[in-house]
Amino acid sequence: MMMNFSFQLVHILFYLSFFLIISLSQQSNNQFCEGGIAYGESSCGASIPSSSNKLLIKGGTVVNAHHQQVADVYVENGIIVNVQPNIVVEDDVYVIDATGKFVMPGGIDPHTHLQNEIGSMGIETVDDFFSGQAAALAGGTTMHIDFIMPIDGNLTAGFEAYENKAKKSCMDYGFHVAITKWDEDVSRDMEILVKEKGINSFKFFMAYKGIVMVNDELLLQGFKKCKSLGALAMVHAENGDAVHAGQQKMIEFGITGPEGHPLSRPALLEGEATSRAIRLANFVNTPLYVVHVMSIDAMEEIAKARKSGQRVIGEPIVSGLALDDSWLWHPDFKTAAKYVMSPPIRSKGHDKALRAALATGLLQLVGTDHCAWNSTQKALGIDDFRQIPNGVNGIEERMHLVWDTMVESGQISVTDYVRVTSTECARIFNIYPRKGAILPGSDADIIILNPNSSFVITAKSHHSRSDTNVYEGRKGKGKIEVTIAGGRVVWENNELKVVPGAGKYIQMDPFSYLFDGLDKKDVIYLNSLQAPVKRAKSTT
Repeated sequence: MMMNFSFQLVHILFYLSFFLIISLSQQSNNQFCEGGIAYGESSCGASIPSSSNKLLIKGGTVVNAHHQQVADVYVENGIIVNVQPNIVVEDDVYVIDATGKFVMPGGIDPHTHLQNEIGSMGIETVDDFFSGQAAALAGGTTMHIDFIMPIDGNLTAGFEAYENKAKKSCMDYGFHVAITKWDEDVSRDMEILVKEKGINSFKFFMAYKGIVMVNDELLLQGFKKCKSLGALAMVHAENGDAVHAGQQKMIEFGITGPEGHPLSRPALLEGEATSRAIRLANFVNTPLYVVHVMSIDAMEEIAKARKSGQRVIGEPIVSGLALDDSWLWHPDFKTAAKYVMSPPIRSKGHDKALRAALATGLLQLVGTDHCAWNSTQKALGIDDFRQIPNGVNGIEERMHLVWDTMVESGQISVTDYVRVTSTECARIFNIYPRKGAILPGSDADIIILNPNSSFVITAKSHHSRSDTNVYEGRKGKGKIEVTIAGGRVVWENNELKVVPGAGKYIQMDPFSYLFDGLDKKDVIYLNSLQAPVKRAKSTT
């Protein structure tokens, strides 16, 4: 009997020890994930339970793109339930005091490249769908739209590959899809992606000759298909043939360093391609979205088209608004190379003009083109600027830099800030008001910004995996102190609380507001032709 009791006691102690170890292990893993340190595969669970599924943000100035008011915001189960002053709640609600601060929709970044591969070089961007999204949340962005690259031109294979990459997501995301060739399979897959997979935009590269560049014939075919599906056509607008010639010319001149990059693809080549894409879209009568507008040349083409009534969206990115190309002439290769991206960051004056265009509505929303490489990867082009991987960071910095450069400078209002960082993107890609608004029924993707706090950007403190930052040392006013994604506080007190698998894929329906009335324009065009002319047939 005594032996049996001892045996049972040992058993009990063993199981208690086992569960204690498991508990400590899980606690350690959660702290590890919550600290925002685990940016790769992790043993973390799919989610960390919140202390409450009810949340009240009290006393802040609630800002939407159309108005602002001092009000409380009440959230239940990830959805905004009520927005009004002096909301009274029960004791089991987590309360955040936002007095003296702005409560705004979380940012939506329309242009990112996470876990992007350059197959010919055998490299992949350093930020995946966990580390890049963790960085985004720390910077107040609660959703992004990433670009799917097809596999050998196959759209379905590309979509499936990115579905797999995104399994580790810690915030909501959507997809655009790139078109790099044209045949019946591509046309069919576009239709499947729109009707069954929640894709409503396709991107065409007019640059990168011999890799992903498409010609005018393919552009026309792609634009027509986009129009029929209600999907938005997007273009990377640079004249790829001329850029290729420019690169050859720089090499012949003995210019092999990073400065050869902007010299080989001047702004006039961006302007030409933007103009050509706009005219082809007008010929087809379909809306057009021009990504990463970096120059006065491109911006003026967009402004001219919009003035004539054409539906063209221009997307500047943070690097174009906040930087100039002087860094590309830096004597240290590592410093200069980190600024290489396409189209290039332009010379002084373009940045100011882009900010003015954003302020006056000539350009509509701000992205990042976040495509982060480390210094070792950038060094692959140390003897030839053509081999430097293109891309800069920005997914974490965008919201702070737009506030500092545009709102603090007095160029745009707080409501316009919400419009260019969140609401307009949600409208263009047909997910408003689920996203991009603080309204009853909207997803509880919310940020709290303190206009009196300051921020400093450094590679040591950022959450990207990159060892460099193109905004290194940049200081500014207006700090995002709290980020709420899906009703859960994920950034507070300078701490991240995120885990892989918590993000959701957001399907985006076709036929956004940009397509409203296009059919009437087609009818007017047909009626204006005065053709075919009826002619008597010749009897001879």
